[in-house]
Amino acid sequence: MQSRRKRAATDVGGTFTDLVYYEVDPETGRPGAIRAAKSDTTPPEFERGVMNVMEKANVDPASLDFFAHGSTVVINALTERKGARTALITTRGFRDVLEIARGNRPDLFNFNFRKPAPFVERHLRAELTERANHKGETVRDVELSELPEILDYFRKEGVEAIAIAFLHAYLAPENERKTLAAIRDQWPEVSVLASHEISREWREYERTNTTVLSAYVHPAAKKYIERLEGRLRQHGFERDPYMMQSNGGITGAEAAKANPVAMVESGPASGIYAAAYMGRAIGKENLIVLDIGGTTAKCALVENGKVKISTDYYIERTPQNPGYPIQTPVVDIVEIGNGGGSIAWVDEGGKLHVGPQSAGASPGPAAYGRGGSKATTTDANLLLGRIDPKSFVGGEVEPDWRAVKDAFGALSERLKLSVEDVARGVVRIANANMVNALRLVSTNKGHDPRDFSLIAFGGGGAMHAVSLAEELNVPEVIVPVNSAVFSAWGMLLTDLRRDYVRTRPTPLHADFRNDIARAFSKMRDRACVDFTGEVGDCSDLKFNYLADMRYQGQEHTVKVDLPPNGDGGPDMAAAAERFHELHEQRFTYRLDAPIQIVNFHLAAFAPVDKPDLAEKAVTGRKIEDAHITRREVDFDSGGVVEADIYNGLKMEPGMTLTGPAVVQEPAVTLVIPPGKRLSVDKFGNYRIQISAKESGQ
Repeated sequence: MQSRRKRAATDVGGTFTDLVYYEVDPETGRPGAIRAAKSDTTPPEFERGVMNVMEKANVDPASLDFFAHGSTVVINALTERKGARTALITTRGFRDVLEIARGNRPDLFNFNFRKPAPFVERHLRAELTERANHKGETVRDVELSELPEILDYFRKEGVEAIAIAFLHAYLAPENERKTLAAIRDQWPEVSVLASHEISREWREYERTNTTVLSAYVHPAAKKYIERLEGRLRQHGFERDPYMMQSNGGITGAEAAKANPVAMVESGPASGIYAAAYMGRAIGKENLIVLDIGGTTAKCALVENGKVKISTDYYIERTPQNPGYPIQTPVVDIVEIGNGGGSIAWVDEGGKLHVGPQSAGASPGPAAYGRGGSKATTTDANLLLGRIDPKSFVGGEVEPDWRAVKDAFGALSERLKLSVEDVARGVVRIANANMVNALRLVSTNKGHDPRDFSLIAFGGGGAMHAVSLAEELNVPEVIVPVNSAVFSAWGMLLTDLRRDYVRTRPTPLHADFRNDIARAFSKMRDRACVDFTGEVGDCSDLKFNYLADMRYQGQEHTVKVDLPPNGDGGPDMAAAAERFHELHEQRFTYRLDAPIQIVNFHLAAFAPVDKPDLAEKAVTGRKIEDAHITRREVDFDSGGVVEADIYNGLKMEPGMTLTGPAVVQEPAVTLVIPPGKRLSVDKFGNYRIQISAKESGQ
């Protein structure tokens, strides 16, 4: 008899490490019950938190057939400036490309504006004599005789990682390859990455910065992945783990080590893909996605069941700061410092703010009783009766009421308001911050929120979702089953994926059909080589053809799916019409002008077996069987009223209720204001009707 297949995934967040585990019956292919757990994240030894949560869930790594992992180690190293001492080698005359950056500044009238400091100081930026032109022709071979002196200097300066970024190397990488080989020969201990391995798009500043950031995190990411592999092996896991990437696919550990910046948004990406998967299953393919964790809130848009991917990604970008570009395929996501652990504070002018600073897992919110003295969003929800003190942190923590009252007392005294008013203000500001982020992925990009459902997950998603949906006029909220560990669950639904992006400006015209076909053919060949060892042969690969397109002479582009015609090539007329539609949606106009493909983008997939989504069992319980008690809850504009409290674990498909109510699970609290109706669908998702959809016409 065949043994049951066992699959697990872990997601390391800023506050908690999540785990999802289930077994698949090999005869029926049906998944068993999902086992989920949370434990504190343990920086800097994040892998220890992974093993802790496995132990907590009683999951034996030796029994697993499949293990996927997502982590914040890359984004944390970047934002906290905890990467390696990094140097840059570039084309002679281009040493200052990082310093020059871009001339545009987000805060136009701030005359004290200063560009953000490069990750590589000027004295660690060196030049080599070499040159390629914009046609991809090598004009001058690299002078490797200049390299030993540069490396000697870097050694004396304590350099741990080197980035190589030559002019036009996205088209002509030969000089980079020679330099890379020479450095590895002369200094095998140093970490070194070349731009052609990281990005094959044009724009020297963006490509150089991306290579620098990947080199900056390379030693830490490599060490972390190797420590995780070692821990898993010690506990009997004999297979290779998969790492979650920012493009929404998984990859092998070796590929992740080679380009760690591709994991910059690994955890959030899996949650977005899980939302799209769930949306297809329940017939809701237009989704505004919201993931609220302990440290951040992430937002994205799923349209017609498709997740949007972009290489126009930045870290630390704000209305005052242009941030740092990372030219790698990333789910089109907006992330803000607004989670359950976000700290409330008052500025010098007496204005209340929430975030982006976070209490994290340690010391955590004041209510955790671990020494936290700052009021957080979680503490505010606890004070307002939305979180049940008896089930706080899954019932594992007795709230430290003295610390909570002291934290809010300080704010109360400063603002001359009652503690309850301050707590209410904290929740309102947190909601306002999240509404602004949700608008960035919806209305600001030409989408009407009334055409979408809001799917909310993460530890805080259900807490705030209904209020946010009311503000945006979204007609329905979906809180998916296992919402507290939804991103980890999403890692078990993703395929092996690699993205290939090549800059080659080409007219979208029938005369260039063969050029377009050749460009994609070369990328398919590359994908076949890269997937060697992970799939049987290229016939197992699936491909998605995309292109970044613009009107001839424009600067900005729009990413378009290239629909195939009967002979396997792109349908030019359909692609042109789709571009016109997307351009008008994004920029409000279309032109009668020639269209140009700027970047060819091939997404290559090696499908991974995924079981069908399990339906939740129905035992015949009534909604009254899930009722726990009644307590006073502050619903803000809905008033302070006595609400019905329900045990979500006892709720079954077909059950309905009407607010005021709170549905509680060990790691989820769903707040349902007065008059709002909740139902449970066949998969166990909570569906809250906000309003009948209004016509946007």
